[in-house]
Amino acid sequence: MNLSGIIAISGKPGLYKVIAQGKNNIIVESIEEKKRVPAYATDRISALDDISIYTYDDDKPLKEIFDDIFKKENGGETISHKEDAKKLQAYLTEILPEYDKERVYPSDIKKLFQWYNLLHKAGELKMDEVEEAPAKAEKAAKAPKADKEAKEAKPAKETKEKAAVKKAPAAKKAVTPKASAKTTSAKKVAAPKTGSSRGK
Repeated sequence: MNLSGIIAISGKPGLYKVIAQGKNNIIVESIEEKKRVPAYATDRISALDDISIYTYDDDKPLKEIFDDIFKKENGGETISHKEDAKKLQAYLTEILPEYDKERVYPSDIKKLFQWYNLLHKAGELKMDEVEEAPAKAEKAAKAPKADKEAKEAKPAKETKEKAAVKKAPAAKKAVTPKASAKTTSAKKVAAPKTGSSRGK
C-alpha cells in the first residue's frame, strides 16, 4: 500500500496530500474537500508512511495494516470508526492479534479505521504493483516451465528413436565388409595350393 505524500495535521480533521514545497511551508490538499491550504513548520505533521502500530514484537507499519484490511474486505470499505470500541478492538485483533493492547489506545484504533475509510472513499487505497506481481509471476512461471519440460521431453524421446534407427544400418554395414574380406582371403590361399600341385 502506497501512502507516500499523505499526512495528518494535528488540530485539523481529515488527511492531506502534499502538493508542493514552499520556502517556509508546504502546500497540502484535503483528501475529502480537495481544498488547498498551507502547512507550516510549527504544525505537528505526521506522515502516514512513517506511522506504525505497537505490537509485542516489532512495530507494524500502518501501510501493512491497511494492506491486511484491504485484502480482508476484498478491496472494499471496512468497519466504521463510529462503531463500539469493543467491536473495533475485536476487528483489529483479527488482522493484528499481536498488537499491544496497553499501548494502542481506543482513540488510535478509531483513527486507524477512520483513515482507511477516508482514503478508500477518495480512491487513494491501491495495492503496489510490486506486491501484486509475485502471485501473478509465480502463476505465469509455472505454466511455461511445464510447457518447457514437455517440449524438452518430446525431443529427447525422438532423439532416442532416431539414434536407434541410425544404429541399425551401421551394424549391417560393418558385417558386410568383414564377410567379403574372409571370402577374398580364402581365394588367395586356395590359388597357390592348386598351382603347386600341378607343378609336381
